[in-house]
Amino acid sequence: MTKARCLDGSRHIYYRTVGDICHHPFASRCETAKCGIMTDPLKPKFLGAQSALPQTPEEAQLDYVPNPRPSALYLARFAVPEFTSLCPVTAQPDFAHLVIDYAPNATIVESKSLKLFLGSYRNHAAFHEDCTVGIGQRLFSEMKPHWLRIGGYWYPRGGIPIDVFWQSGEPPKGLWIPDQGVQPYRGRG
Repeated sequence: MTKARCLDGSRHIYYRTVGDICHHPFASRCETAKCGIMTDPLKPKFLGAQSALPQTPEEAQLDYVPNPRPSALYLARFAVPEFTSLCPVTAQPDFAHLVIDYAPNATIVESKSLKLFLGSYRNHAAFHEDCTVGIGQRLFSEMKPHWLRIGGYWYPRGGIPIDVFWQSGEPPKGLWIPDQGVQPYRGRG
């Protein structure tokens, strides 16, 4: 990684180069494909600003910032114990404990934008499987981590708890993956 000054001279950013071709995670913000310098300083859109909750997951924008440790293989975890969405049939609220694990590559997801994205599901009508897998697939397709998994531990409705799991593929060799730590539903037994 090489450090470069932004064109406006106000901040430093990190980027990768191969020869003189720019390959940093935000290459689309470069003035040219060969410049190697961002014309727009890296500034997450939501962090440090008042932000309205998006009305839908499709409307929600996720911010990604450069991975501060791109050469290290590590796991980052987000635990979301109060996730809510709506049943697509009855419009009754559904509740889940989500656990999102990923091994970052060039970028990491900025946590406030993730919180707003997940909050946008509060008025979103979808089955448990659609919510859980959709969240995992969107994060994986946009962030492009080495590996990602999501566990959706849904609270019972109609007496049946539903747990939904998705992962992008085999985890990288050598990655420490702790248990997600969510106890299975036991009822009153």
